[in-house]
Amino acid sequence: MRFSGKTVVVTGAASGIGAESARLFAREGAVVFASDIDSDGGAKLAAEADGDVRFVHCDVTDPASIKVLMDHAANESGGIDVVFNNAAAGGARAPIDEIEPEEWDWTMDLVLRSVAFGIRYAAPHMKGRKGASIVNVSSVAAVGPGYSPTAYAVAKAGVLHLTKCAAADLAQHDIRVNAVQPGFINTNIFTESIEVPEEMKMAAKGMIAQMSSNAQPVKRGGQPGDIAEAVAYLASDAASFVTGTSLIVDGGITLGPRHSWDPDEATLFEGLEKMEAEAKAAAEKSAAAAT
Repeated sequence: MRFSGKTVVVTGAASGIGAESARLFAREGAVVFASDIDSDGGAKLAAEADGDVRFVHCDVTDPASIKVLMDHAANESGGIDVVFNNAAAGGARAPIDEIEPEEWDWTMDLVLRSVAFGIRYAAPHMKGRKGASIVNVSSVAAVGPGYSPTAYAVAKAGVLHLTKCAAADLAQHDIRVNAVQPGFINTNIFTESIEVPEEMKMAAKGMIAQMSSNAQPVKRGGQPGDIAEAVAYLASDAASFVTGTSLIVDGGITLGPRHSWDPDEATLFEGLEKMEAEAKAAAEKSAAAAT
């Protein structure tokens, strides 16, 4: 019961990582204010959770809506102990040479500005609370290209830097701020923007899970619970000496190219050694023929 007596706010809580995190916090004793634009999913979560989960509708692209959420949670419980800024989506998929300004702005509002104002409007209610902690969701997309569309990757990189800056700003109030960087996790984030029947989306999720498990050292697809456990650690007193940093939870996908961890894949050095051996053998053969 790591969070007994604590008040926790989770955004994007109606499904995926947010829902699993809200359930975990509630199971471990917290009063959880779970927010989302999906009212049906949020109400279902609150009804079925093992613990005290209270759904609050919130559109994180609207700072005023975020303020209402944080004020409501604090007014009902007397303050806020933990905030998990989780709400996001894949954003605009266009490459940098095709994206439109409004698509860029919408992605930044959803993925980056929402985190900034989640911190902004929660922090006044967290000052003076022992063990106060904020956890933000970044992504492996923040470390380099190839993991997501460009606008999403840039926004998630911004979340990492925001986390450091916020940790510095809020240190004087004893509020820790950290981030978690998921790899490919089996949620709706990759399929929600494609217009296909639901059964095809399920098939796509299975395909993504299989592709990701083949692309990383850990031979299984990532699950929402993997991220929820990391978030709970960063939010708990066990991480009381941790702030301004990020925890990568990705099955090892960012370790390096496949040959760096798969013994069945020839490494660059093995290839060079083979070329060198073949060249040496050819030279020796040529020298023997000449004599």
